[in-house]
Amino acid sequence: MSTLLSRTGGHRALTAAAAGAVVLGLLLWWLLPLGEKPPGGTVTFSTGTRAGVYQRYGEMLRTALREDMPGLKVTLRTSAGSQENVERVASGEADFTIAAADAVETYTYQERPGSGQLRGVARLYDDYVQLVVPVDSQVHSVADLRGKRVAVGLPDSGVRLIANRLLRAAGLDPGKDITPRSYGIDTGPKRLGHDIDAFFWSGGLPTDGLRQIADTPSFRFVPIGEDLVAALHDQGGATRYYRATSIPQSAYPTVQNTAAVPTMAVANLLVTRDDVDPRLTEWLTRTVIESRDGIGKHVHSAQLVDLRTAIYTDPVPLHEGARRYYASVKP
Repeated sequence: MSTLLSRTGGHRALTAAAAGAVVLGLLLWWLLPLGEKPPGGTVTFSTGTRAGVYQRYGEMLRTALREDMPGLKVTLRTSAGSQENVERVASGEADFTIAAADAVETYTYQERPGSGQLRGVARLYDDYVQLVVPVDSQVHSVADLRGKRVAVGLPDSGVRLIANRLLRAAGLDPGKDITPRSYGIDTGPKRLGHDIDAFFWSGGLPTDGLRQIADTPSFRFVPIGEDLVAALHDQGGATRYYRATSIPQSAYPTVQNTAAVPTMAVANLLVTRDDVDPRLTEWLTRTVIESRDGIGKHVHSAQLVDLRTAIYTDPVPLHEGARRYYASVKP
């Protein structure tokens, strides 16, 4: 009797193991399209400043890519921001990057080298413009920055592009009416109230560089109203990518005192070149979309990546590999 039970138990164990192998095989078949071997090789991803959202997102995406494509080595390179990122990809110094739509449009509108090769992978999330001053500052509008020491971002950053446009829209000359400082989010918060009176930042919400000092109400946000955004639109060109919105009260609750702050936003795009391998780009696009929730636990902005809007990468067309992915998941 015990021998029979032993044989029956062994048979059941073998059957369960076989069933498990089938399930695992089906799961791998579903995860790996058509049973393909994942792409390999080496790619360079241009990110941003160390305390910014681009850098953090790049770090988390690299981890997700390592799981999906173990043979792919992803090298991250910090940068000044959107303007430098676009130039790096267009010139071949990097293969993928994140850049704000206005910076991409500016680069292509100027027909700079390689601009015609730029391609979109996904629309990711929005950057919010954040004009920060000490809590006791007398600055209550962009126009009040006249005569002040203002950090306008690094020279090749998207922040610099936006800050200069906003200053002009408010009737200020960025080179004459303020004392500009080339500080980014990694240094600006520490210098606020010392050698600068205000600083501009454009990034996802919340940004680590600000959240780290938000526990104490040492700063506040200057509102950027719809009238100023309308004045920006009058400048034409890439300003069409700016939209009026608000920093939600949940972004920095200890600073905002449960109040939303009027500002403007611009979409971020994941960008590559047309000569990057379509198969690799298809796999990477899949990882970007499917890793949203996992990355979003660490990078709040990533929670806003949406399959329904990811295909809208204006002003650059979709890369062929990205197009293949979106076609494969189209309902």
